[in-house]
Amino acid sequence: MNRSLFLSAFIVINISFFAQGQEFTKLDSLRGSITPERAWWDLNYYHLKVAVDPEKKFISGSNTIRYKVLEENQTLQIDLQRPLKINKVTQDGKTLEFTSTGNAHFIKLKKKQQKKQYNEVIVHYSGKPREAIRAPWDGGFSWKTDSNDNPFVATSCQGIGASIWWPNKDHMYDEVDSMAISVTVPKKLINVSNGKLLSVEKKDDTATYNWLVTNPINNYGVNVNIGDYVHFGEKYDGENGELDINYYVLKENLSKAKKQFKQTKLMFEAFENWFGPYPFYEDGFKLVEVPYLGMEHQSSVTYGNKYKNGYLGRDLSKTGWGLKFDFIIIHESGHEWFANNITYKDAADMWIHESFTAYSESLYLDYHFGTKAANEYIIGTRSNILNDKPIIGHYNVNNTGSNDMYYKGANMLHTLRQLIEDDALWKSILRGLNKEFYHQTVTTEQIENYISKQTNKDLSAFFNQYLRTTKIPILEYQLTNEKLTYRYTNIVADFDMPVRIFIDKQPQWIFPSKDWKTDNIKSSKIKIDENFYIQAKPTK
Repeated sequence: MNRSLFLSAFIVINISFFAQGQEFTKLDSLRGSITPERAWWDLNYYHLKVAVDPEKKFISGSNTIRYKVLEENQTLQIDLQRPLKINKVTQDGKTLEFTSTGNAHFIKLKKKQQKKQYNEVIVHYSGKPREAIRAPWDGGFSWKTDSNDNPFVATSCQGIGASIWWPNKDHMYDEVDSMAISVTVPKKLINVSNGKLLSVEKKDDTATYNWLVTNPINNYGVNVNIGDYVHFGEKYDGENGELDINYYVLKENLSKAKKQFKQTKLMFEAFENWFGPYPFYEDGFKLVEVPYLGMEHQSSVTYGNKYKNGYLGRDLSKTGWGLKFDFIIIHESGHEWFANNITYKDAADMWIHESFTAYSESLYLDYHFGTKAANEYIIGTRSNILNDKPIIGHYNVNNTGSNDMYYKGANMLHTLRQLIEDDALWKSILRGLNKEFYHQTVTTEQIENYISKQTNKDLSAFFNQYLRTTKIPILEYQLTNEKLTYRYTNIVADFDMPVRIFIDKQPQWIFPSKDWKTDNIKSSKIKIDENFYIQAKPTK
């Protein structure tokens, strides 16, 4: 559903253009912008029907797309990526013509599209979808087998887009209000998708699993997971009542899963404390084993971390704290709040998903192991930061920024927590974000403005520094004769973030800017608080 205050029509240009050394094309604009053929209609409901043949690596099916007419128009853009093909499009039983430019398909509607009217089109499609070689980073279908040679199949499509395996309006600004997913698989296998299981229809050789998602869902959050699964579950008594938790794992891993997945309730305890109620009580929560590392598919989080703590058994912080939790359970579940509840409108703002969720790892530690553990962990992750390019990418071309959106972004938020000082206020901001933007798509500016308003601070220079440049503030300082002289270098205009220092272990604030300042300090030694993501540089 489109919840933006306005629809921005973006006219697609016919020539390539350049931005900071990157070349973008008309096809990038068709994929990444709110084109006129997208802007006039608002998603209401999908019913995705797909039959999956693991032996032939072939899929076929249809997607019924119900939409509300916002403005009169007769051409509708649907996206589906090669080598999949649209076989037929119908509306009210009549076959429609369409033209294609790359992966964008422009359907010519016969019926008069009247404002406020709800209409449907049905897109029939088939083919051998792109195979993911290094899921979840490249996207597509993962066609694997388990140790008993049974098919073990899953989809993942963040970044590359859901249209890599099913036809849809493949832009993040417009989330569908609700969705039915019907997946037909060989009879001996089970399909697990988003939402709650309504029914299973069994025929001679196949079984169709019918799932229903009652909440808005982003397109890349939709998934298909097929395997020789066993199921177990539990209930969680959460802030909004009783939550159904379900687990689907390979039979060979049942005992491991029952032990490792005990962390799920610990995750909910921590994240409902920090972020507020789980956003999808009506759809339940699932962890589903898959043949790749894992992904944040809404209410159907996928898991492939080998039943180990850390990231495949490694501590990304190198402090020891990263081995206190299963990275995939905690990180991917954190996305239920930041990615699935609050979703970016444009891929350039992907930091909204990844920075908050990388930061959630430390908040999990904070809740269960204390603030000292959380601080050490997040400071330890700084070794993963490259500062290769800005965190925010280029708009309207489906372009994400630097992977520093994970741990640089997390350290930015950790620094912001220090500036706020009041943890009660900080928690209210995190919970407030999930309440204010509940089930919405958002922009960076909306997030920035909300936090600035709640803190009563102008944080524009702060966010410009960390999100829009690769500069890390350098605090130059000199302590002589009980006088501390200091300033910032390597900063954007108007950056004047206060910093906490320790004098004989006692905290004190200093207020650097681009200009030299001098404070009287009754000590010959100071320590800069490491919780601030800056570089401290003593000068002579």
